[in-house]
Parts: sequence; structure tokens; C-alpha cells
Amino acid sequence: GEEHYDLISAFQKSIRGSDPDAALYYLARMLEAGEDPLYIARRLIRCASEDIGLADPMALLLAVSAYQAVYYTGMPEATTALAEATVYLSYAPKSNSLYVAYEKAVEIAKKTPNEPVPLKLRNPVTGLMKSMGYGEDYKYAHDYEGGFVRDNYLPDRLKGIIFYKPTKRGKEKKIAERLEKLWKGMKNYGSGSEEKG
Repeated sequence: GEEHYDLISAFQKSIRGSDPDAALYYLARMLEAGEDPLYIARRLIRCASEDIGLADPMALLLAVSAYQAVYYTGMPEATTALAEATVYLSYAPKSNSLYVAYEKAVEIAKKTPNEPVPLKLRNPVTGLMKSMGYGEDYKYAHDYEGGFVRDNYLPDRLKGIIFYKPTKRGKEKKIAERLEKLWKGMKNYGSGSEEKG
């Protein structure tokens, strides 16, 4: 009934709140009540990508590994794999930057479904396409220093838009610094954001 949803909600919110003790308690409550351990493992995967993201990329790998452990070992052996992932996700640095970025990208994609892909990004698979300019002026990143070309990859009307704004937490701090260096003069990543996330 309703408690099923209350417990899984409390579980995810405890992980998001970085409280491993509360998260373990709700994990134990769910498992002792007979909750499907694969359902819990799927929620761990969601927590890893939604609440931690690139602040700690290992979180998603560990959550997926926990799912596989549950799948292959079953209960009761799988409880420790679930507990391990629960504690790891609880103490990992938190960021919802990826979640927010994707939601913004979806919002813009829905508003601009007919924006043409720039010709230089189109694959010229036929002679006609090549004669129409497909692939022309495309710069192959691996041919340039550092494997990077500062160029516009979005439709012209969306040039310069930023969806992903990494935080200053965990690995995202380094990501923000790299993006700021790469895109200086074209996009402002501001070396990470602490507003939210």
C-alpha cells in the first residue's frame, strides 16, 4: 500500500540527505517487509544518476553492480551488496546538475523540434548530400591539439546555450574547470556553480 511508497521515498531522501544510517534503516525495513530487492536496486541506480551524477561517477557503477549482484545472487546474500551501495551513495558528494541539465534540454527540444542540424554536422552518405554541403567545414576534433575544436555544434538559433552547469563539488569541480578552459569566449561555465544542485 501507501507504506511501500513512503519507505522508498524516505530511502531515497535519506541517501540524498547524506544520512547512511537512515538509509540503511529504510533499506532494512523494505527488505524485511518483502520488498523486491531489484526494485530497490533500480532506485539506487536512479539515486546515483539523479542525486550524485558526475560529482562521483563511481556511484552509478556501484549502483549498477549492486543491481547485478542482486540479480545473480538473490536473497538473502544480496543484502550486503544493497547495503554497500546504499552507504556509498549516502556519503558521496551530491549534485543534481545532470538531472537539471537534461530537463532543460528536453524543455528546449520540445520548443524547437524542427531546428535544422548544422550542415557541417550532417553525414554526407551520398554524392547529392555532399553537393548540398553536408559535412562541409566539419573539423575532426582528433586532428587538433588536445583533441578539441572550439566550434558551434548546436543549431544556429541555440548557439551558446548551456544546459549542464557543473557544481564545485566532487569531480564536477574539475569538469567545470575543464569546460571553462575549453569554451572560454564562447560559453561561460564559471568554474562551477554552488547555487543549487
